Amino acid sequence: MASRILLVEDDERIRTSLRLALDDEGYEADEAASGEEALEAFARRPADVVLIDIMLPGMDGFECCRALRRVSAVPVIMVTARSDTHDVVAGLEAGADDYVTKPFMIKELAARIRALLRRAKAADPGSAPLAFGDLEIMPDQGLVRRSGEEVHLTRTEFRLLCELAANPGRVLSREQLLERVWGYDYFGDGRLVDVHVRRLRTKVEHDPANPRHVVTVRGLGYKVVA
Repeated sequence: MASRILLVEDDERIRTSLRLALDDEGYEADEAASGEEALEAFARRPADVVLIDIMLPGMDGFECCRALRRVSAVPVIMVTARSDTHDVVAGLEAGADDYVTKPFMIKELAARIRALLRRAKAADPGSAPLAFGDLEIMPDQGLVRRSGEEVHLTRTEFRLLCELAANPGRVLSREQLLERVWGYDYFGDGRLVDVHVRRLRTKVEHDPANPRHVVTVRGLGYKVVA
């Protein structure tokens, strides 16, 4: 059965060309011309991946992504017409898993979609519970607790934490994390890792500005310490 992609794009010509291109790649594409329409479409028939343009009439792409995140962990790719760091970071902070910049090659987009679908279906890394100070990680249950209280993470944040925790004290580079968590190699962007680490810290650290567990090793990457 073909994976379903929800395209959220207000330009009808772009939306149609994307749908046809994704059809050729073997996907089933639904369309929405606004954020509001996208949320209604997703509620009627959930998609496997959602592609959201940032510039939408009414509810913009950021708010649409945040609204989706309140009800689903579906992989989300944000589409921006600029490579401006603010737009990229804002999209990831809204809960997106990845972004693409217009104009993009359909083959690259399809590769990103395949990677997200593989990751969504893959088992979480490891199964043995892990503990770092007041932080408990239970990969097989999809649970994280801090001081006994459950911490709610997105799918990407959880996989990122599990990958780091499965290698305690070992520095993992951004490239290694892109490959292991996102399934990306040559077309990954280190900003994906940096923004998700920052979001993760706000949830698992008592003082995110001075993290005790998810630590930056300048010039090398990140590691988890007790």
